[in-house]
Amino acid sequence: MPVVHEVVTFDDEDAYAKICAGAALVQLYTALVFAGPSLVNQIKTGLADLLQRDGFTSMADAVGTAQSAASARRPGSLVVP
Repeated sequence: MPVVHEVVTFDDEDAYAKICAGAALVQLYTALVFAGPSLVNQIKTGLADLLQRDGFTSMADAVGTAQSAASARRPGSLVVP
């Protein structure tokens, strides 16, 4: 089941953290009110840079990776896809 992050996202780092935590979609509505439409391009460009930095070829590859990394550090923990 896809996870939708509905808490305010103001920048690419925040969006990326939510995606790595498992969100398949992030909401920008509130941030658009404060930052304006240029925010979309800023986040899109920033996300592309972050994906490349971490070696992902698509956004789908990054979804949930923070959970997988945390589980790998805790032997015996359960990862639910």
